[in-house]
Amino acid sequence: MCSAKGKTKQTRHGTVPHTNGMKYRAIGENHLYQKTYTRGMKAVAKHVVVYCLRDYAAAKLQKAHPQNKRVNRVGLTVTKKIGGAVTRSRVKRILREGFRRLDTETPLKTGFLVVLVARDAAVDAKSQDVYADLKYAFRKLGMLEGMPFPPKEAAQPPRPKK
Repeated sequence: MCSAKGKTKQTRHGTVPHTNGMKYRAIGENHLYQKTYTRGMKAVAKHVVVYCLRDYAAAKLQKAHPQNKRVNRVGLTVTKKIGGAVTRSRVKRILREGFRRLDTETPLKTGFLVVLVARDAAVDAKSQDVYADLKYAFRKLGMLEGMPFPPKEAAQPPRPKK
């Protein structure tokens, strides 16, 4: 049920900002993951590691977006050491929900590649724990709207290639 302005919707969990049911744009190519890992900014939290890198294809994707907005492309990484297929799917659901909640409650800067890497502690985590970790990580990276980016020396230096 949407309000008159269409800005919020009523759910059984209360009123939340309306997202028009759109899924987040996914990172589909392996080279973008690799580029984000090597060149991107990194923030480590208890349940998740967040990598961010400016997306140079954001202008092209903006033209294809129905509302003509820049969007973040999001990628999830949950390795086999986390657990079996059921466990990994649960962790991915929790990561997606935490990111969706953060993005709707706190506007993020757009036009970035964002990779969320689950850590071992994410198996036993609740979505509120992951949400708190994501909020901490995005604040540390300066990705919340209206925040300046951290100085260059605060960002993690690129790792040497093997």
